[in-house]
Order: sequence, then structure tokens, then C-alpha cells
Amino acid sequence: MSVDILPLKSESKNKDRDENGAEPSHPITKKGILTSFKTGKPMTIPETDILGKCRFVSEFEKLNRIGEGTYGIVYRARDTISNQIVALKKVRMDQERDGIPISSLREIQVLLNCKHENIVHLKEVVVGKSLESIFLAMEYCEQDLASLLDNMQAPFSESQVKCIMLQVLRGLRYLHHNFVVHRDLKVSNLLMTDKGCVKIADFGLARWFGLPLKPMTPHVVTLWYRAPELLLQAPTQTTSVDMWAAGCILGELLGHKPLLPGRSEIQQLELIVDLLGTPSDAIWPGFSGLPALQNYSLKQQPYNNLKQKFPWLSAAGLRLLNFLFMYDPRKRATAEECLQSSYFKEPPLPCDPKLMPTFPQHRNIKGGSKAGPSDNTGAGDQTNNLPAISDLLGSIVKKRRVE
Repeated sequence: MSVDILPLKSESKNKDRDENGAEPSHPITKKGILTSFKTGKPMTIPETDILGKCRFVSEFEKLNRIGEGTYGIVYRARDTISNQIVALKKVRMDQERDGIPISSLREIQVLLNCKHENIVHLKEVVVGKSLESIFLAMEYCEQDLASLLDNMQAPFSESQVKCIMLQVLRGLRYLHHNFVVHRDLKVSNLLMTDKGCVKIADFGLARWFGLPLKPMTPHVVTLWYRAPELLLQAPTQTTSVDMWAAGCILGELLGHKPLLPGRSEIQQLELIVDLLGTPSDAIWPGFSGLPALQNYSLKQQPYNNLKQKFPWLSAAGLRLLNFLFMYDPRKRATAEECLQSSYFKEPPLPCDPKLMPTFPQHRNIKGGSKAGPSDNTGAGDQTNNLPAISDLLGSIVKKRRVE
């Protein structure tokens, strides 16, 4: 069946008019219908197949715009029913002609199946008046680490860095134990509540994985956090790509600036080699056979310069960084192994999350994009939404929860 959703026609023209004989302001749409590929005739969605409805975005009051990423615009909004503040992420549909983008479906599926304090919580999916108006209502976090790093007068202390990394690693352990690889871990995708709780967000590139591993596109993970196997176009990816990104985040927090800020894939490889030395088949079996190396060769640099980069870091801290930056993905640290590192058990000890510095007012600025995008499908949409959209998307969401 196709997924063309149409308003259900009324049985007679008289029922299409109000008591004064006027046409209704919107079509009568009590049920949605599907169109059969075989006959081209409309088919009613059986009541037994509708497991629930998505709420309408008109039930949310948009307060201000707090961010925009590759996969959607994010607003701070108030749920007028519960009076809770939420983050409302509008699914980007600008270039879509075949329905909801696969990245958004993956994000919805992954988040509906994740329940962990260090993973952002998806509360529900809400809809507007057209198929292009789909929003993810998520728990609201007062700040993201990227903005904090840009706006803090004093950088995080080592005790605070340990507190952040422990929470990131716990979130990654949960994801990886549940066969999810994030594939876009970076400081701007780490949120923090006003209680100091760090949450991994933005799952648009996340994927489930299994054994045996299947090929995935290598063009994932923001360049500064991209693992060498991705840069060298290895055909398969594992959770190790997230662990490399975690190492980059740890280095960035410790050094108070991005660790490997390359401007191109070639320069990114050069920065990695400058920091860690040139890899070889001896330390990374199969290295010389990676596809990208057929086009160019890496410069020879025999030294590991992590100690020179972080001369004040303890031996345990350097061991952890080296473990996260192992060239061979099979030897790279797992989240579980990192959590057992002695680095987190030596002074200065990780601080209590409740003692983390917070700046809740940073994302609560009024007036920023209050009116929303120009397509008029923002949180101000009126209640003439198509129930068919709500029914169908609600069925997908509720069914996923049941499974």
C-alpha cells in the first residue's frame, strides 16, 4: 500500500455544511484512508490497526528558538496541558518527497527504545496541519556543552571534566549494550540539565548494528571527531567510532579547545598523525589495505605526542587517552573499560553532578525567532490538523512502544 493520506469524504453534501448551510472551514476528517497499489481505490484504516493518536503541536506554546542542526530546528516550548517546558524539534522536510526522512524515523525508533538518565528522553511525537509538520517533543535541557565552552569565563576544572565524561561513558555503555551506535558524538550533541546531568542527544545518524557487521556509509561523525577508520573508508563500523569521538571530547574538555580541528579529511588525518604517529600494519592489521590509502599515503611521523600535548595530565589520564585513541578499532577502549579506569578514582575525584556550574538562562532568551520559520508550520499551527496524520504516525509510535 502507498501511504497517501486523504480526508475521509462525507456521505452527502448536506453533511458537509453547517446548520446555516455554509461550507466548513476544514474537511470532515474523522478517519484516514490508504490508497491501494493494486486497485488505486481508497482503503479505510481499520480501527484495530490504530493504536493511538499523536497530539497536535497547537497544544504547545513556542517560547524561543534554541538551536538548528542538520536534521531540524529546535524550540523551547511549553506544553499547555501539563505546563511542562519541553524541547520541540521540527523534523526537517525541505528536500523530502517520499515521506518522513529515514534519519528522523531512526531517531524516533532509537529514542523510543532508550530509557537511561544520560540519554535525552523523547516524550512524544506531535504533528501539525500537514505532512511536513512533524515535531519531536523531548525533555528540555538548559544548556549544551558547546555553548557552555564558548560562553564560560573559566573552563571546566579537571574534577568537572571527569564528572561530564563519566556520564557520557555511562550513556555510551547503555547504547552499545543495546546494539546502538550513535555516529555523531560531539560536544554540541551533549546536553546538560540545571542539575548537572549530561545527556547524549541528536540521534539522526544513529544505527542499530548486529553480527556479522554490515557495511555502512563512512561519511558520518562531524570531521573533528571522526575516527581514522572512517577517514580511510573502512567498509564496516563498530561502536569504536563513538569511543574515538569520546576521546576527542575528553581532549577538548581538558585542553579547553578542539583537539583535532581539521578543515578537510586529508588535514584531519594529518592532525591525527601529528598527535599519535603514523599507523602501520604492525599496530593496525589490515591498515595498508584500506580503500583511501590507494589514493594517497600518510606522512611518516614515529612519535606519540599526547604527553607533550597534555604535560600536566597524570599517567592514568594519559593511559585512558591512549586507550581511546588506539588506531585498531578492535583494540580501542570500550565504554565499560573506560568506566573502570583508575583516572576516575584518583584525585581530583569527579565532582557531584549537582555541583556542576549551570547557566539555565543561556537558552531561555526571549525574542529569538519567536515567530518561527516562514513556512507557517511552527508551534503556532491551529487545530485544523489532519487527524489522519495523527492517527497514522501515532500508530507507528505506539506500535514501536508495544514491541
